[in-house]
Amino acid sequence: MINTYANFRDDVLPRIKRLGYNAVQIMAIQEHSYYASFGYHVTNFFAPSSRFGTPDDLKSLIDKAHKLGILVLMDIVYSHASNNVLDGLNMFDGTDGHYFHTGSRGHHSVWDSRLFNYGSWEVLRYLLSNARWWLEEYKFDGYRFDGVTSMMYIHHGLQVLYTTEFGDSPIS
Repeated sequence: MINTYANFRDDVLPRIKRLGYNAVQIMAIQEHSYYASFGYHVTNFFAPSSRFGTPDDLKSLIDKAHKLGILVLMDIVYSHASNNVLDGLNMFDGTDGHYFHTGSRGHHSVWDSRLFNYGSWEVLRYLLSNARWWLEEYKFDGYRFDGVTSMMYIHHGLQVLYTTEFGDSPIS
């Protein structure tokens, strides 16, 4: 069973190398409270998920991958965050809009999560410093950004027919 950073390091990485792969993408790394969210309801952007082991266990996994010539990509979630009030950024300072858009624009109804206000320099600094931190502290080699359409469009890319034109419109 693969359920810890150590199991993945010891049991899966050698197999990945033997099969000739040169990169892995790891999901659900950031701390999240809701297991069924597959790691997408992040509660602490600066902490690796404690359910898989310690921070040093994750560092050991990445170090071993690098020794085997395998790049490690992190599935990073900046498109939304946990809407929990007690264990996340939501209402962190007692207000609705410190990190997120206020009102309905700040809530993703399909994902049941909060949406960052990318128009805020403080939010951008927070997210960019977080991306840099994972590279420097854990030595990740790159990222796969989750839910980019939700970051780019108010409609989140849901029920939209994308064409080669800039006038993409909702599906009717």
